[in-house]
Amino acid sequence: MYTETLLDIAMRHSEAIILKAQKGDSQAFNRLVALWYKRIYNLALKYFSGHDMAMEAAQRTFIAVHKSLPNLRNTEHFKSWIYRIAVNVCHEEERKSKRQAISIEGVGEKETETIQLATYGPEETMQHQELSKLLLEALKEINEEQRMVVIMKEYEGMKFREIADVLDISENTVKSRMYYGLSALRKILQTRNITKEVYYEL
Repeated sequence: MYTETLLDIAMRHSEAIILKAQKGDSQAFNRLVALWYKRIYNLALKYFSGHDMAMEAAQRTFIAVHKSLPNLRNTEHFKSWIYRIAVNVCHEEERKSKRQAISIEGVGEKETETIQLATYGPEETMQHQELSKLLLEALKEINEEQRMVVIMKEYEGMKFREIADVLDISENTVKSRMYYGLSALRKILQTRNITKEVYYEL
């Protein structure tokens, strides 16, 4: 399950960096990227279950952030603001990917994406890689709207209120998508003999 890290604390106290970046300070913007890139990349990785698309989405997100940052009026809303950009980019990349898949259908099978994982001991690495791959594939199978809510809540540790703000929907709608998303994910994982305990360890 999600636990707050030192990085999370730094993010919550990054107002001074944001203000400097808004004024065109390139070092401050690079610091923002350093603070947020891994979080945005991981969001996209869970969403797409592929490294290449996650990298593309993260890069596009920060290009958009750089362009629009001067227009951000309230720095206290930076977290929901950057996640909103990332979510929109992910949706755009998914739609683009589907259009490309249709245009090349029948040409040949796409190579399996390489998933970047943390380093484990030699006895655990193979099993953990396989389980992580199954989980990412299962996430990809659930409804797009539900998938994003599950990722933001379970992996990003966001509150229902924050998710509602990012997606511009009500908290009740967030909770509904969360419920149905987890239910769908649980059924998919059960067919693959992945227990709830294993799911939360990944």
